[in-house]
Amino acid sequence: MVFLRSEEHLTRWLDANGWEPGATITAAKMNELARVWWWTRLDPGWRPRAPQESQAILDSLGLSGEFWQL
Repeated sequence: MVFLRSEEHLTRWLDANGWEPGATITAAKMNELARVWWWTRLDPGWRPRAPQESQAILDSLGLSGEFWQL
C-alpha cells in the first residue's frame, strides 16, 4: 500500500518506477471502508463475517472491479 497526496503525484510515481496503475482509493473512501469494516470488532458478540457480508460492504461503498472481488 502506498499513500500519495494527489492523482498527479500518483502519475509521477508510476512513471518514475515504470509501473502500471492498480486499484486506487481516496483517503476519505479508505476511512469510510475502515469504519464500516471494523465498527463491531470490539463488541463482545463479534464474529467473523461471511464472505458474502464482506463483499456486500465493498459493493455498498462502490468498490467494484476485479481488485475488490473477494
